[in-house]
Amino acid sequence: MANLNNYNANDYEPTVAFDPVPAGKYLACVTDSEMKATKKGDGNYLQLEFTVLEGEYKGRKVWDRLCINHPKGITQKIARGTLSAICRAVGVMQPGDSMELHNLPLIINVKCKKRQDTDEMTNEIKSYSAKNPQQPAAQTSAPQAATGQNNAPQNPANSANPPWQR
Repeated sequence: MANLNNYNANDYEPTVAFDPVPAGKYLACVTDSEMKATKKGDGNYLQLEFTVLEGEYKGRKVWDRLCINHPKGITQKIARGTLSAICRAVGVMQPGDSMELHNLPLIINVKCKKRQDTDEMTNEIKSYSAKNPQQPAAQTSAPQAATGQNNAPQNPANSANPPWQR
């Protein structure tokens, strides 16, 4: 048994199920990131949460998982290529921490697909591109280092290692 501390359901609106956002291109940004172990424990993946920034679906979340360290070389190569596309889209070419990719606008190209385990529809991000293809969304870390200015959040314990090597 669990004590619910005088919880009253009348004080809250019921949670509603969210259908996937329709397929299309959305202005979004990374709002959360976390390195997690794979189910088998033989590698790890970078989970990225994207938040849609404008339009009818403003505030909705879409996720991507990049298997940065994986026993299958092709899986790892695809994940690192996807991370490269994200880095190029936001203009951060050498992130020391995934936090450096947060809150920088980019275009995500979303598709809908059926989950194999439940047959429910879900979102998958097909590709990433710069908000303005003519100009990167942010400066790379090299010019920041040259000027001595780096506004990216720092984690001294991990700053020397890329996010997939923690």
